[in-house]
Amino acid sequence: MSLLASPRDAAPLRAGSPRGIRHGEAVAGWLFTLPVLVILGVFLLVPVLMALWVSFSDWSGRGSPLSSGVGFVGLDNYAAVTTGGGLAERDFGVALRNNAWYVLLVVPLQTALALFLAVLVNRAALRGRGVFRTAFYFPSVTSSVAITVLWLFLFSTSGVVNTVLARVGIAGPNWFNEPSGVLHNLLAAFGVRSGPDALTQHGFLGLTWWDWLAGPSVAMSAFVLMAIFTTSGTFMLLFVAGLQNIAPEVEEAAMVDGANGWQRFWRITLPQLRPTLFTVLTLGLIGCWQVFDQIYTGTQGGPGKTTLTPAYLSYQSAFLSQEWGQGAAIAFILFVIIVLLTILQRWVLRERPDVPRRARRRAASPGAAR
Repeated sequence: MSLLASPRDAAPLRAGSPRGIRHGEAVAGWLFTLPVLVILGVFLLVPVLMALWVSFSDWSGRGSPLSSGVGFVGLDNYAAVTTGGGLAERDFGVALRNNAWYVLLVVPLQTALALFLAVLVNRAALRGRGVFRTAFYFPSVTSSVAITVLWLFLFSTSGVVNTVLARVGIAGPNWFNEPSGVLHNLLAAFGVRSGPDALTQHGFLGLTWWDWLAGPSVAMSAFVLMAIFTTSGTFMLLFVAGLQNIAPEVEEAAMVDGANGWQRFWRITLPQLRPTLFTVLTLGLIGCWQVFDQIYTGTQGGPGKTTLTPAYLSYQSAFLSQEWGQGAAIAFILFVIIVLLTILQRWVLRERPDVPRRARRRAASPGAAR
């Protein structure tokens, strides 16, 4: 074989090079994913961009939002629900207040309950673990409309919940018709019926700070219990998958070192569940801020708008009040809130270098420089 090969002879070698193979795989990959990308673009990206345009326009809901008769109004729709000073701003403030309390209660409680159930059904000594997993997960696969109707029956004035409370001497409230805040009711039991001037004379989004601190209404509290009941089973399965990925040798080594059950859970199990915990908290956060079908089926924002949420307010503004620009603006404000809270949650749960406290103290001491 001649050592001097012509460029014509070297061409086939280049065609079969790793670079050529990777290029062919990339082309094949794009061809296989192209149908999905087209579907997502047509049915997801394009509607989102059109809704974004509607939030900056005066579209009346008739005809195409891209027609020449639709005008650009800038941030007027966003200003109407955030700084307008009218009913739209107050309704948005009420919806944010209601949903914020909903998130603050549901996300931690459902996460804690899901983790507890996962640890419980993951125990090797538990018999019939599959039955328990199915029973705990069953509410998650049931229609949310059916669960809401069941909840309306259970928490009615003469429902099962009030009947059980009456057996122990407690007069149950008229759950879904009680607009008072839980924290305000608790303070009223101690004689505090109005807040200080610093809370009652200042506020945000049309509500005083005293109104913001009212807590969830009694009606919203029933929805909180329903959310915990229906979603904990789903997150339980995620935690079970995370627990089964933890090597048993690690826990056995901790037992040999004399660590008790709580120390093993806090120092070994929970840190290794950090990715699963982030997934559960993120999904719970998104789901809680997007709550709609329970409100639509149950109370439609009542009583006194104390179960109104931004998702339902967006629907109400657009489809019922024909304020399409304001409805789209509320939807995108909600999107920004979810993204920012997810980023904050990611930062809080980020991996941190394990630096011993003694080493940090030594580095920060005055004699460390010497």
